[in-house]
Amino acid sequence: MQPPIRPNTNIAVHTSHLKQIAHIQAFNLKGRLAVNANSKGYSGSMTWQHHINTDAIDVFTPLGSKIAHIEKSETQVTLTNAKGERVSAQDAESLTEKTLGWRLPLSGLSDWAVGRPTQAPVTQQQWDDSGKLTLLEQQGWKIEYLEYKEQLGVALPQKISLRRENILLKLVVEEWTVTP
Repeated sequence: MQPPIRPNTNIAVHTSHLKQIAHIQAFNLKGRLAVNANSKGYSGSMTWQHHINTDAIDVFTPLGSKIAHIEKSETQVTLTNAKGERVSAQDAESLTEKTLGWRLPLSGLSDWAVGRPTQAPVTQQQWDDSGKLTLLEQQGWKIEYLEYKEQLGVALPQKISLRRENILLKLVVEEWTVTP
């Protein structure tokens, strides 16, 4: 079954945009993160170093104190809190829910962050006239792309909203760096 798309959308333009960002397999980003989960809110900043099989994410308070360091390898994910306590699990979603109280969708986030679907089935997608995603529903998440910015020779998401059940994540990317 083909996922629904916005009527009168030029699929060739969308495919062309996806080809432009297909080469992005590793990146660093700096930005701000806001989370509303189970009626509790959090905001702060983050840095994220993503490589094909690994991730390193630092989450900071609004005043700049590190509250969590998350490292993902091919076999496990480890979260180290501000007290130096380490907790490991097989996936980031269950680890962050257990330790932070909300699920970080790390398995799909590296693709969603650059503005493309993962390999999993797509429930719904919409894109604008220049081929950039504006809405993506995948893996139980509704991802809205609120703003793009021309960076590194291609339009990359600057403001992203991710929603699932009682969780709302907002990511504002302030700086992108693509690594080889």
